[in-house]
Amino acid sequence: MVNKITSLYLDTSIFGGYYDEIFMQDTRLLFDKIKAGKYIVFTSDLVERELEKAPETVKNLLKDTKYQSIIASQECENLADEYIKEKVVGQTSRDDCIHIATATINNIDVLVSWNFKHIVNFQRIRGYNSVNTKNGYRHLEIYSPKEMGVYDDD
Repeated sequence: MVNKITSLYLDTSIFGGYYDEIFMQDTRLLFDKIKAGKYIVFTSDLVERELEKAPETVKNLLKDTKYQSIIASQECENLADEYIKEKVVGQTSRDDCIHIATATINNIDVLVSWNFKHIVNFQRIRGYNSVNTKNGYRHLEIYSPKEMGVYDDD
């Protein structure tokens, strides 16, 4: 039997993608599955802060989404700093690293993002997971909403 994904960490880009013409279709499919109860959704205080500057429609999407908020703890910040120290990404991508670390430390099954430069990127994912292993954490699955909706799971 195949293990089903039970928990998702949605980063900031997912909420904006809901209204972006390029990302809308796949993002809305993901949100349909979330509304149907197929996933337990997590996000963080960092996402909430980043969305404070977003348009009202995006803020309202967050408010209307059933999710559990995780605090990006000092442990998360320390792991994020390890990603930078190991040159997975540069210092300017620290918030992206905090998203990865928060999902990792909280044992979320999958982090979902539209950020292909710093997050949903084969070499970066390998780097993040190498640092995770080195520091005693499990690997984190990282996908875009497009990859989450490719197969119907009925």
